[in-house]
Amino acid sequence: MALRPYIVGNWKMNGTRAMLTEAGAIDRGAARHPGVQVGIAPPFTLVQAMAEAVEAIVVGGQDCHTQASGAYTGDVSAAMLADAGAGFVIVGHSERRAIHGEKDADVRAKAEAALAAGLGVIVCVGETEAQRDAGKAEAVVTAQIAGSLPQGEGAAAQLTVAYEPVWAIGTGRVPSAEDVSAMHRAIRAKLVALLGEAGSEVRILYGGSVNAGNAAELLGCDDVGGALVGGASLMADSLLSIVLAAAGPGDD
Repeated sequence: MALRPYIVGNWKMNGTRAMLTEAGAIDRGAARHPGVQVGIAPPFTLVQAMAEAVEAIVVGGQDCHTQASGAYTGDVSAAMLADAGAGFVIVGHSERRAIHGEKDADVRAKAEAALAAGLGVIVCVGETEAQRDAGKAEAVVTAQIAGSLPQGEGAAAQLTVAYEPVWAIGTGRVPSAEDVSAMHRAIRAKLVALLGEAGSEVRILYGGSVNAGNAAELLGCDDVGGALVGGASLMADSLLSIVLAAAGPGDD
């Protein structure tokens, strides 16, 4: 049975309580498209308030610590996110990997902590422009998957993979549909190799400058099961246009 398309907004370090009105509008719009699963990952400060305010969408965190508690000033555990009402967490985003120096092993440990706390997990992977230009994109991404995926029986059921070419995030540049399809097919093959038949049921999202103008084409690519959306997720109108593209013809 085909899984619903999954559209996830990553608000990054944006949003105060005033933005809850946008979340409410997104929630009402998502309710009109039950064939699409919609999620928002706001800043930690808004997780609980947003989770209490919405009904049709799932709220998530943008990161979590590997430990459930302890002397880790400034960090947030997966258990805390779950307690605040989160249903999922994003781990391994390229900004975490680049700015905070997170390695595949760190991402795997965070993913496993999220699963232990009962959260769904979105594992992000993606190559840099230099790696793509060197012809290493697929090798880099499949190696990240092998190193970052959580281990253990049943992990696949709560797992989503998000492919975000680093050079496309926030730049307005988008790979061709052929390149997106090729990478998603390679990711699918790696998931099946690692997880067996369960790997065929893991949704693979595309992320990187997704907007209303290109969403339909990107979502129509091979093995694209949704989108991880950055800047275009901050306003209800722009995110809902992507939800509508995921819903397909006749669902308006």
